[in-house]
Amino acid sequence: MQKRWFIKQRPNAQQIQELETNLKVSSLMAVLLAQHHLTTHEEVRSFFDPPAATTHNPFLMKNMDVAVERLSTAIAEKENILVFGDYDVDGTTAVALVYSVLQNYGTVHFYIPDRYEEGYGLSFQGIDEAKKQGATLIIALDCGIKEVEKVRYARNLGIDVIICDHHTPGDELPDAIILDPKQAGCNYPFKELCGCGVGYKLMEAFHLKNEIDPAVLNDYLDLVAIAIGADIVSVTGENRYLCKTGLKVLNTQPRAGILALLKQAGRALPLSLSDVVFTIAPRINAAGRLESGMRSVELLLAKSASVADSIAAEIDEYNKNRRLLDAQMTEEALEQIAADPQFEQRKSTVVFQNDWHKGVVGIVASRLIETHYRPTIVLTESKGVATGSARSVDRFNVYEAISSCDHLLTQFGGHFHAAGLTLPVENVTAFREAFDEVVQQTIELQSETQELVIDLEIKLHQLFLAGESVGQIPRVFKMLEQMEPFGPGNDKPVFCVRSVYARSSRLLKGAHLKVEIMDPETGIVLPAIGFSMPENLDLVAAGCAFDCAFTLESNTWNDKTTLQLQIRDIRETVMS
Repeated sequence: MQKRWFIKQRPNAQQIQELETNLKVSSLMAVLLAQHHLTTHEEVRSFFDPPAATTHNPFLMKNMDVAVERLSTAIAEKENILVFGDYDVDGTTAVALVYSVLQNYGTVHFYIPDRYEEGYGLSFQGIDEAKKQGATLIIALDCGIKEVEKVRYARNLGIDVIICDHHTPGDELPDAIILDPKQAGCNYPFKELCGCGVGYKLMEAFHLKNEIDPAVLNDYLDLVAIAIGADIVSVTGENRYLCKTGLKVLNTQPRAGILALLKQAGRALPLSLSDVVFTIAPRINAAGRLESGMRSVELLLAKSASVADSIAAEIDEYNKNRRLLDAQMTEEALEQIAADPQFEQRKSTVVFQNDWHKGVVGIVASRLIETHYRPTIVLTESKGVATGSARSVDRFNVYEAISSCDHLLTQFGGHFHAAGLTLPVENVTAFREAFDEVVQQTIELQSETQELVIDLEIKLHQLFLAGESVGQIPRVFKMLEQMEPFGPGNDKPVFCVRSVYARSSRLLKGAHLKVEIMDPETGIVLPAIGFSMPENLDLVAAGCAFDCAFTLESNTWNDKTTLQLQIRDIRETVMS
């Protein structure tokens, strides 16, 4: 799929020179720092090592004082508490965190709904379980903001509900104590917390109110970091501190469950946020997608290596099955798209097949966007209704588009880039047309082609300072590592080079492009890899000059670590 390159404007020469002199960095790093608006020692220090002051007082969040009062009363009166969470990574990490903390103070149980029997969010079955256990308080994590009827059911059973959510509220709010930075009237300064993050802030406020040092919560920040990465929320502001600190905990005090997952994946510490997203998160998610998210919580809570290894092996099998389902369903969806004579006239993708696996529809939606870059919804049938997931493209609010079709829906929820929805099967065709009409009317032209933002156009030799050899890790790369964690709001810097050649090229496992890229001006040769880019082999193998966009990675082989370019896009050089 052809990408549209957007190269950021280069700061003026004087600003670059001043940064080089004042901060003693290379011109390449000076440009990147200027693009991040980091121009002083203090700003750079705070960015590379965000201070605790980056976080906000939890009592700034609307209803936090009421929530803490209710929780404190429950602890003092020895009430049973049920911690309830969504079955994805954000929900299961949130449950593991809040359950672990509250275990120190009272009687607490946890519950994750079955995706197939109960569906998304707070469930009647979960509330019944709370009643059975004698719980008089439910803490709902990463869900609940739209559960008006279910909260009413809980209240009728004598159970109070504290909702810790980060999704966009609907017009009617549940009769609960609601903690959600996105709710109207909430003055909490940072709106991009994940569900686990909101749960963490509740625990922080509880400790402050009861004059317990909240520093004891630092050991749980690994769970917050995992949730931030998996839920693809912003890694700016407070999230940057929580994530960076959490990654330190993850790498220095890894819990048994994480070590067990790494063993199954053939990986080792240390982990970056990218490693969390692509190695840890899919496996934690797999349990909730195919079986039960309860197993993911049990894994995260495991104290012994033997228990963790047993659960991790089970979860790894779920993940292998998830991959097979993902590939099969994606192929079937692409065939369905190819057979649709109206598809080329549409600006969205909505596909439905009644026997697709409900747990994989969100992943398949993301896969389809890789081929057909459009707002995408994948639906299947479950318990007589159509249910599915939506994924969006840059700068298009898929949640708002779906809400414009709410007259055809039974239920929906989500945020800017992703959503879930349920509707009568007989409404699928009408919904497909209505959704596409909304997209046709509202999508901007630049959102119809995937944009690749490039921070800087360079020559390969600029990656190395004087005296550094191509065979060693350059200082530039070490400084870039300090800019971690990378994610929304702090994307990993993307570079591009023009008119380079492939000294050698081949495919690994029939899919991944392995190239030695040579700059003809200097003769510098660097290894590069492009994952799932077999279509570019003919271009680079033909000896044509090409332009290449890439990020910088390290690659360790035979105990030797060298610089490697990870290709983001390749296109033939257009000679002027």
